Amino acid sequence: MGIELDFPAVLAQWPLLAKGVLWTLGLTAVSAVIGLLLGTACAWARSSGPLALRWMAGTYVELIRNTPFIVQLFFVFFGLPAAGVKLTPEIASVIAMVINLGAYAAEIIRAGIEATPKGQFEAAASLALSRVQTFLHVVLPPALKKVWPALTSQIIIVMLGSAVCGQISTQELSYAANLIQSRNFRAFEAFIIATGIYLLLSVGVRALLNWLGPRYLFGGRR
Repeated sequence: MGIELDFPAVLAQWPLLAKGVLWTLGLTAVSAVIGLLLGTACAWARSSGPLALRWMAGTYVELIRNTPFIVQLFFVFFGLPAAGVKLTPEIASVIAMVINLGAYAAEIIRAGIEATPKGQFEAAASLALSRVQTFLHVVLPPALKKVWPALTSQIIIVMLGSAVCGQISTQELSYAANLIQSRNFRAFEAFIIATGIYLLLSVGVRALLNWLGPRYLFGGRR
């Protein structure tokens, strides 16, 4: 029995797909910026911070890295309201994605920090730089340069993981594809198209991050 594919029936709903793409990119952009800042702070805490901060950061990292993202998302969206904190699906998605990315980024950045030669620390000390100045200006830029490909991959993973956020009605790409197939019953075509869009987004975001990193995060233009 032949299968009749009707991709135009799905593509006719392009405004929904476009809206889903914009939400996916928006969630990723906000989560990437805040998540990397959180990851950097946790990496510093685990490598150079006081003992209490090391313990807190380590507990957070291990808790997040050893639990599923969907559980973290459901905890934020369904669990926090029990404590009186009510969130929209979009805000809950951003919080969950930031928390998830921050934990993984912390370990990636910490690996870069620990690979920094001791001579750089000694050079900073000879210039009478504070610990914060040493970290921000001497240690962090080359550490980011070493681990930027891994961070880029992790951001892509978080972007693809945002598809789970459709489970709480966040209007990202997978939510749009599911809504379209519920209207025209073209599930195969809808999710094939969504798969292709996710692939294009991954390639595009990776290229953008590989372009931005060397220019604005570590060492200026090459």
